[in-house]
Amino acid sequence: MKTANQSLKPVTTKINDKSHIEIGGCDLVELAQQYGTPLYVFDEKTIRTIAREYKDAFKSYPKVSMLYASKAFMTKAIVRILDEEGFGFDMVSGGEIYTAHSAGADMKKCLFNGNNKSYDELQMAVELGVGLVSVDNFLELALLNEVAKSNGKTIDILLRVTPGIECHTHEYIQTGHLDSKFGFDLTQVDDAVELIVDEYKNLNLVGLHAHIGSQIFETSIYYDEVEVLLKEIGRIKEKFSLNLTHINLGGGLGIKYTEDDCPPSINEIADKIISSIKENSTKYNVDEPEIHIEPGRSIIGTSGVTLYTVGSSKQVPNGKKYVAVDGGMADNPRPSLYQAVYTAEVANRPWDEPVETVTIAGRFCESGDILIKDVKMPELKEGDILCFYDTGAYGYSMSSNYNRVLKPAAVLVNNSQSDIIIDRESYEHLVASDRIPDRLKV
Repeated sequence: MKTANQSLKPVTTKINDKSHIEIGGCDLVELAQQYGTPLYVFDEKTIRTIAREYKDAFKSYPKVSMLYASKAFMTKAIVRILDEEGFGFDMVSGGEIYTAHSAGADMKKCLFNGNNKSYDELQMAVELGVGLVSVDNFLELALLNEVAKSNGKTIDILLRVTPGIECHTHEYIQTGHLDSKFGFDLTQVDDAVELIVDEYKNLNLVGLHAHIGSQIFETSIYYDEVEVLLKEIGRIKEKFSLNLTHINLGGGLGIKYTEDDCPPSINEIADKIISSIKENSTKYNVDEPEIHIEPGRSIIGTSGVTLYTVGSSKQVPNGKKYVAVDGGMADNPRPSLYQAVYTAEVANRPWDEPVETVTIAGRFCESGDILIKDVKMPELKEGDILCFYDTGAYGYSMSSNYNRVLKPAAVLVNNSQSDIIIDRESYEHLVASDRIPDRLKV
C-alpha cells in the first residue's frame, strides 16, 4: 500500500477554482500575499497522516516507540502535533530539549542523542527528565555518570554503535558505516560495557542504537541493521550476562523529491524490520526487543513547501537562462550543500505548459546559490509565486542569516485556516544580539 512519503506533494494539494495551487484548504498565492515570501508552509493533515501511517505499519509488533527526529524541523507547534499523535522526540541539542519541554512534550518518551553532548546539555536532560540517553563515546559515558551521580539518579542509556552498513545515499548523510564520527565501533563495545558494569553505577544500559543514514531507498539494509544489533545483544548476553531489551534503529526512510524518485513505503520497511526481529531473535537466542524508530524527513519533508516570488532574470548569450527568486541558499542550503534536487510549480499559473529550460537561482552572493538547475518551466514573470515541494525537512532547521537576510516565516495550514508558527524575523531581531564595545561607540 502506498504511503504519503511516496507522494511528491502534501496530501491536501489541489488546484482551486481560481486556478491556484491550494494546500490545507489555503490558496498559496493568497498566503504569499498575506505573509510575504519566502514562506515555509506546513500541512497539518499530511503530518498527522504520515505519523499515523508509521504507527499503523508497526501495529503487528507490540513493543514499538516512535520518536520524531527533531533535527528535520522543530517548533513548539510541531511538538504539540506529534505529541498528540503519541510520538516521543529524538533530540540532539539543549535547544531541542528545551523546545520539547517548553511545548509540553512527555519527556519520559524522549531520547537525547548526538556525538558531542556538553556537560550542561546532559545536566539539562537529566533535570528535565529525558527518558533515555544514547551514549556516543567514552567521554560521554564518564560525563553522564558524573551528572547522574550529582543529581542522585540512575539514567537509562543506549550505546550507539556503527554497524558497518553503508546505504546508497550521499556520503554526507551516511552514518552507519565504519568510518563515521558517530558511535562506538563494535570492537569498542566490550570496553564500554565493562566500564558501565564495573565503574559507572549511575548508568543503566538497556540497549543498542544505530542509524544507517538518510534518504534511504533500500529496504534490505533495515533487515541487516536489526540482525547486526541482535547478534551483538546476543554476544553481550553470553559474555556479560546482561539482557538488553531495546534497539533503536534510527530513521532515514527516503521521500519523493522528483517524479524519478521511488522510495519504499513505510509498510515495506516495517515488514523488513519485524521479520528480521522475529528471525534473528530466535537465531541469536535473545528476547524480542522493544524497538525505537526515528522518522524525521519522511514525516515533515513531504508535509512542507516553500513559496518564493520571482524577480529578475538573465539570459546568458548562447547559454543558460537564470531566473532569480527572493530566497535561496540561506533558507534552503541543501542544493548547495549536497546537490539536492527539488520539484517546483508556478502556484498562480499551475496549468501553464512548460516552454523553456531555466535555472532557478537564489538572491545570495554566491555563484553556487542555485535552487534548481536546468528545469523545464512555463515562461516565468516577475511576481510569479513558485512553490517548491518537499522542503519541510532541513530547510528552516539549516537556515542562516547569510548576507544579513532575514529568516522567513512559517505557517501551519489546516481546514482552510493558516496560523503563524514561526514569526518572520525583523531587522530588530537581526541585530538584537549585536554588541558594540564602549571604545567604538560614537
